[in-house]
Amino acid sequence: MLLGLNRLQAVNLAFGRGGGDRILAEVARRIVQVLGEELGPRGLVARVSGGEFLIASDAPLSRERWQGVAQVLGRAIARPLRLDSLSPEGGAVGEAVRLLPRIALLRGQPGDSGSSLLDRLDQALVQLQRGAARRLLWADGSHRARARSAALLEADLIGALHRDEIAILYQPQFRVRDGALAGAEALARWEHPTIGRIGAATLFTVAERADQMAPLSQHIAGAAMTGAQGWPEAWRLSLNVTPEDFALPDFAGNLLGRARDAGFAPERLTIEITEQTLIADFAACAQALRQLAGQGVRVALDDFGTGFSNFRTLKALPLDTLKIDRSLVRDVAHDRRDRAILAAMVAMARALSLSVVAEGVETEGQLAVLADEGVDLFQGFLRAGPLAGADMAALARS
Repeated sequence: MLLGLNRLQAVNLAFGRGGGDRILAEVARRIVQVLGEELGPRGLVARVSGGEFLIASDAPLSRERWQGVAQVLGRAIARPLRLDSLSPEGGAVGEAVRLLPRIALLRGQPGDSGSSLLDRLDQALVQLQRGAARRLLWADGSHRARARSAALLEADLIGALHRDEIAILYQPQFRVRDGALAGAEALARWEHPTIGRIGAATLFTVAERADQMAPLSQHIAGAAMTGAQGWPEAWRLSLNVTPEDFALPDFAGNLLGRARDAGFAPERLTIEITEQTLIADFAACAQALRQLAGQGVRVALDDFGTGFSNFRTLKALPLDTLKIDRSLVRDVAHDRRDRAILAAMVAMARALSLSVVAEGVETEGQLAVLADEGVDLFQGFLRAGPLAGADMAALARS
């Protein structure tokens, strides 16, 4: 696929070349992150011109799957990019850019040359950039996949929950001070029988459209706890909770019931919430969390530092942990401002008797800073990416 950023020239005019370069670097980072989650090691990214990126994969992907990746990528890049958080010097609060990328797609066939593929993609992208509404375009002129994909995937998902197609993966979490494995965060992938592996972002997008968010979340929770049943007692399991979960009657009671059915002690369970989860009904969410906390379940505030991060949340909820988002960890090894922000977050957590988990740790330099600042746990590709249940069980036996 060929991805183009229509407004890059306007960004350069408004914020200078330095601002434009920071935007490009952040776009590249988001592309790599999405490809890592959706395609694993079989994706390739290259910047081919000022505001254009070429994304390729040699995986045997169907048209529906390739279009699904493009849709996830488009949403990831369309999220606001704040210049004050991207700039090493900092910027004025409120300086944010929202890019709406255009993406041309193509599946190569035997005998296609690289130059012909690029030429067809380029022509399709030019056609897209001349229009105002359409964001995706197949370079072969066919759009059947876009219409089929959504309807079929939504219908397939309902059955997938009963056909055991939702695979549970575990993202290991390690102690910073000694590297010991302390537990894992449960993740999900959809092993679709015809399209292949579908990543978490696409899976939850399809579930939201099909009004299956709560059933999917409940399925993941039950399967993850069953898979973690034989772990050492010191290991904890973290589950992500959605707004749709909290909207269910007696969410806390249902979750505790699933833990009993799985033979998993509530005291070894952590649920991860985001501030977005709490917006619909803060009081009801707080009550459910207190009920869970009363049974020994720990509560972690996820993606801390990227949302409102208001003190009402820290004060009113029975929190045990702050999870620092990967965007605040990425540059701590070489940016003094980022390190200062990290140090302030850890100090606040300590004052509130909260533990701290850092996400997205990829380098030894980042880990050294986390150790110096007193972070408790970390997760990320430096030590391990998401593991299948059998691999976690093998670690538990060893």
